Amino acid sequence: KVLDASTLSLGTRVRWFAICFVAGIVCSILGTALLWLPKGIKLFAVFYTLGNIAALASTCFLMGPLKQLKAMFEPKRLIATVVMLLFLVLTLCAVFWWNKKGLAMLFCILQFLAMTWYSLSYIPFAR
Repeated sequence: KVLDASTLSLGTRVRWFAICFVAGIVCSILGTALLWLPKGIKLFAVFYTLGNIAALASTCFLMGPLKQLKAMFEPKRLIATVVMLLFLVLTLCAVFWWNKKGLAMLFCILQFLAMTWYSLSYIPFAR
């Protein structure tokens, strides 16, 4: 029952959703602000990616993690989910292992587009 959203009260779920969602926005804005520092591209990529992960985690509090995972990997949004997760990972690889700033920036842009596509997959007829 721990992985079921119904074990938390509605107020608690909404509160944690808001906390994670706001944390995601703050991380993305902080990453953008840090972009202009000497090693800013690494900080930007990390904070931007953490922001997107926090935004994804926020919906776990509304739906529950298992229900969200099932929804993420439904056939109608499988490709959008895989592409989105791939760009989250590739962004971090470009920054930490390959040390390619331009590639990291490209992956951040593609991460944004993939997150948009993934988000739209939840809105009927939006894709």
